[in-house]
Amino acid sequence: MNDDKLRYSAQLRSNLLRVKELRSTSAISCEDQADRNRLREWQSLRLARTHRDLLDSPRYGPAARFFLDDLYGPKDFSRRDDEVERIVPLMTRLLPTSALRTIAIAIGLDALSEQLDSAMIAALRTAGRMQQIDDQAYASAYRVCNNRPLREAQIGLIGEIGGALTRLTRMPLLAGMLRAMRGPAHAAGLAELHEFLERGFGAFKHMGDSDEFLRTIRDREIALMVHWFSAPA
Repeated sequence: MNDDKLRYSAQLRSNLLRVKELRSTSAISCEDQADRNRLREWQSLRLARTHRDLLDSPRYGPAARFFLDDLYGPKDFSRRDDEVERIVPLMTRLLPTSALRTIAIAIGLDALSEQLDSAMIAALRTAGRMQQIDDQAYASAYRVCNNRPLREAQIGLIGEIGGALTRLTRMPLLAGMLRAMRGPAHAAGLAELHEFLERGFGAFKHMGDSDEFLRTIRDREIALMVHWFSAPA
């Protein structure tokens, strides 16, 4: 087994441990879970507004929807991550290094998003706006969190995942392997993980070259980040 595989396997295990710890501390009560869902639903709607043209594009639409639904949205990714944790040794042996890296980065993004969302929930609660999130309340809480390096890292990870998925679509045997794995994966209780991989692969395969798509998302999200951090209180 090559050194890259061992490194990404260790990174995957570390990210899985981190995301489980973050979930356990950020969703202690029903109120915590409701607030987390409320924030993520608002953020998902904001992303849909910001990138409406990409979602409506015949070429970019599937990839944009994958980003909103499978990388950053109100969906609970706990089941997918539990499935990954169960088969890390098997994945390390069987998956191409690039596929293992893609999953490790995706779990890392999940962990970082949990951390950032917890900070936003605390800021919104302090401001008394958890029940009434709007553009102004969100921007104010964003500034209060004062975590620009983490926000920059989040945007960077989105780009990394997009680039990694693009490279996976250039592997001629991977599409057939994913199709062949569909039945066995579902039978083994790994449906969430397999569907995540298949949707991502299919969306980026459909799109073809991803440079413009990823650049558009990065530029828009960076511009919003700069605006929110620099806007007056």
